[in-house]
Order: sequence, then C-alpha cells, then structure tokens
Amino acid sequence: MSPTRRRGAGALGEGPRGLTDEPAGEGRDLTVAVTGPTGTFGSGLVPLLQDDDRIARVIGIARRPFDPAERGWTKMEYRQGDVRDADALREAFDGADVVVHLAFLITGNASRETTRAINVDGTLNAFRAAAAAGARRFVYASSVAAYGFHDDNPETIDEEWPTRPASRLFYAQEKAELESLLHEEAGKHPELALFLLRPPVVLGPNVIGGKDVLPGPLAPLGRKLFGRPRRLPVPVPMVVPEHPLQFIHEEDVGRALVQCIVAAGPPGAYNIAGDGVLTAADVAREFGALPIPVPPGPSQAAARAFARLPFLPPVAEWVEAASRPAIMDTTKAKEQLGWRPRYTGLEALRDTLRGS
Repeated sequence: MSPTRRRGAGALGEGPRGLTDEPAGEGRDLTVAVTGPTGTFGSGLVPLLQDDDRIARVIGIARRPFDPAERGWTKMEYRQGDVRDADALREAFDGADVVVHLAFLITGNASRETTRAINVDGTLNAFRAAAAAGARRFVYASSVAAYGFHDDNPETIDEEWPTRPASRLFYAQEKAELESLLHEEAGKHPELALFLLRPPVVLGPNVIGGKDVLPGPLAPLGRKLFGRPRRLPVPVPMVVPEHPLQFIHEEDVGRALVQCIVAAGPPGAYNIAGDGVLTAADVAREFGALPIPVPPGPSQAAARAFARLPFLPPVAEWVEAASRPAIMDTTKAKEQLGWRPRYTGLEALRDTLRGS
C-alpha cells in the first residue's frame, strides 16, 4: 500500500506570524551565518553571497581554521566552531538574520556515534541556536535521499510525497529523521521560518576533495572507489543499466540557497535538480566508455538483494541508492521560490569532468 500523501512535507515552518512570505530583513542589509562554508555547498553559495548587494555580512563557522580573504570572501568573518557545541553556535549566530546549515558528515573515519552527534544533534543545535539568536530564517541542505528508496515511490516525486527512512543507508535514514525533527522544532519556534532543499547528486568543479557535506546518494561511493572523476584514456566497452539519474551543479545549489535567504517564496521543502534525466549509460558515455545498455530491472533487483545482506560495511550500504530510482519534480522551486537551474544535469556532469 502506498503511503498517504501529505502537505506537511512541503509546508515545514509555516506559521501564523505573517512575515515569512517576505524577504528576511527586507529594506536592510542582511547578515548570513553559514556552517560548513568551505564544503561543496559553501563553494557554490559563498561566492554568490559575496557578489550580492543585499548581503552585507557573512559569518562562516567551521571547525578547521581558514582565511576567507584568501578565497576572496571579503564579507566573511571566520568563527571557529563545532556544531556539537550549542553555546558556541549561539555566540556565532549573534546578529544573524539568516542561518544556512551546510555542515554534515557522509563518509570518513568517524564512528557512527560521532557521525550522528554531528549530523542529527548538530543540526538540532544549529536550529535552536538560530532561534535563540533571533534569526528569521533557517535554511537546511537536505537531500533526495530523505524520500528513501522504496518500491512504492512514484516515478516522479514531488514535495507532497512523504519523506521516509531508507532500510539500511544511514545517510538517507538521518536525512529523513532530521526533516521530521526540524518540523517539530519549527512548530515550537514559529518566528523562525524553515527552508529545506532536496538536491540529488551534486556535481561541479569543487565537488571532489571538498569536505563531507555533499548530499546525493551516489557521490560518496564514487569518491570512495574512484577518487576525482576523469575520462578514460581509451574507450572501454561497459555493460550498464538504463538506471535514471538526476544531477545538479553546485552553483545551482548555491543559487537555490540564495533564493531561500532573500526571496519572497514561502518556507517549506523544495526539490531542486538540473533539467533533464540521464541514465547510467549516459554517464558512462561521458566518461569515455562504450556503454552497452541493459534494462534497469535486474540490476535494481540485485541492488535490493545485496542491500538486505547482514553486516554490510558502511560504504556498501550505498548500494541501496541503486535499488529504486528517485526522480524529483522541481516545479515547486521554480514557481514558488523563483529558482531556475542554469545547468542541465548533463552540463553539470561535463563541467565536473572538464575540471579533472
């Protein structure tokens, strides 16, 4: 039986305050606090904030010290902080009109307990600290993975479809859980408008080698197995399933984040993706392979069976992402948020390979 469609997933943070349909801080320069500013999302967002006359000041919070001026980010003030330290976040967010939370672990050597402390507890710390600091908007980078990879997912998913934890993949489980928890927190703080973005695999010149804040169900596995993507030196025949995929360019994620910061669209959840749906065969072709397409059904069934095996190592859990396509409808972001992608999914892939 299919789950009941609900409006709540697309209306997170809406409340009776009567001010969230207007740009935060309209008529005055904005101060924006960003956690995880040096990761993939930050690389797409911060240059746009730097060039936007509506943004007067940016506070960048990261555990590892860096010099914003070396990156040309003259508006940014660096604050060393850890999302597990609620007091440090409240101090860092002081004076911020908008908080953009991008810090999130995907893979690495951290234990599952440490990962959860950063991802789940850290995100809740950030939201509560934003509320305590008097911010008006909280923008969170979620993921298409929050929908889970379920057999009864529709062919195209819009924001009315419920988010549900994946069976095994911890990243998708935490994204779905966090959306629910943030919904609860937003109900306690109606003065703080909650915006959620759900991108697919994020591509672009700064993706590989960035910190583990990259959403998208396939990127961590690709980084683990292949490192920085590059074209094959000679064409190689390759059997690949016609598995559908969506991509988005890091710059288009940044532009969607900017719209959440300054635009007049209502708070809530927004699917974002580059236009066009590719297949695994298309990706193989761009890497210089000679793809031999096969129907996706058998490979998806194999992925489902593999994902059910007990004692899977963490990196192998990502095979669940291949068990069911998750293709999003981005109409709401275009119509209500006023966002348009500049790169198609194919162009995002090509720009990534161009920089390798």
